[in-house]
Amino acid sequence: MAEDSGYESVICVKPEVHVYRIPPRATNRGYRAADWKLDEPAWSGRLRITAKGKIAYIKLEDKISGELFAQAPVEQYPGSVVESVTDSSRYFVVRIEDGNGRHAFIGLGFADRGDSFDFNVALQDHFKWVRQEGELAKQEASQSAAPKLDLGFKEGQTIKINIGNIKKKETPAAGAKSRPASSGLLPPPPGAKGGGVVPPPVAHQPVPPTQPNAASLLDIGGPAPAAQPSLDLWGDFTTAPGSSSKETASTGWVQF
Repeated sequence: MAEDSGYESVICVKPEVHVYRIPPRATNRGYRAADWKLDEPAWSGRLRITAKGKIAYIKLEDKISGELFAQAPVEQYPGSVVESVTDSSRYFVVRIEDGNGRHAFIGLGFADRGDSFDFNVALQDHFKWVRQEGELAKQEASQSAAPKLDLGFKEGQTIKINIGNIKKKETPAAGAKSRPASSGLLPPPPGAKGGGVVPPPVAHQPVPPTQPNAASLLDIGGPAPAAQPSLDLWGDFTTAPGSSSKETASTGWVQF
């Protein structure tokens, strides 16, 4: 027998059902609702289907007081507890029990075809859930019995990860010096001391051209005039008093 839990849930309620006395089955072909007295039900009331653990209970109760008329514990569906008739989808044969080991077969009918459909689906869904729970329990039992895999790292064990598409930065070779950025200045000439600045060359003052003498321009046949002495860069110096013409000639200074 399936295990029972303390919690009982309601999975289907139908406000009106009819109970019929059925004759013994004459053949093995199944029950026929046409053999019952459908216009004279033995009892009418409310139907509730409850679930307690893996067992479903079909309960027939009074509409007003809720007093229990009969119930049928169902451990498997489809099975021998609930059977469909061969000539209608609104009638079933149900085996009821009184709790003392005695049982009887009754006919159960619904006035509406939709109510009989809900009755059938409620029992199917419950036992579908029971089968799924059984499969899960078997899987958990097999997993607990199987040896567990140890996926942890052992002492001293390492792992290497290869990450592709990552370029390393190129580092300069040992001993190579980086080239300083150009500052826009020309390098110093050869022989100059490092760090020094070469002064710009001193511009020489231009020597004014010699103005032609007016007399030389007029007197073509005369002797060429003596050349005018060039300007001295050191300024205009006069001869010291008492100096002779010889000193003047020896020193090279021109006397004005």
